[in-house]
Amino acid sequence: MVSRVGVHEKGSINVNDVVESIKRQEGFSSVGALGLFIGVVRGVSFEGGAKVEKLTLEAYEEKAVEVLGNICDDLSHRSGIVDVQIHHLLGDFNVGDDLVYVVVAGSHREQVFSVLHEAVERYKCEVPIFKKEYVVGELGSSEYWVSEKGHY
Repeated sequence: MVSRVGVHEKGSINVNDVVESIKRQEGFSSVGALGLFIGVVRGVSFEGGAKVEKLTLEAYEEKAVEVLGNICDDLSHRSGIVDVQIHHLLGDFNVGDDLVYVVVAGSHREQVFSVLHEAVERYKCEVPIFKKEYVVGELGSSEYWVSEKGHY
């Protein structure tokens, strides 16, 4: 059984696990829409446009789970929303790999879309997850921790 939120090692959970966990919720019979956001590794660096070779993601796990839970609890109380789940993956990732799953279940699509957008924006700004980019550019290979929130 998938918990409602979490930070997970890459490969330990997938999008199907998350969607199925929502469908097994007690209140799922009132759901008319599921909104799903899957964040993936972009092949171009946000800064400078260098080619991204891979990413490493780490977290202050205890705090990350707490903040993710707070976001989901807050958003789940919105009108028409049945459940909100956010699951962020940690480890080493290649271009195109899944990084995060955000799922919102609600009565109507309009409610789901707005909450899904807010959930994505909030986790990116509030959750202590750290990204190290490995890039290749005109000056060769380099790696660095991305400091600005919202750039992944």
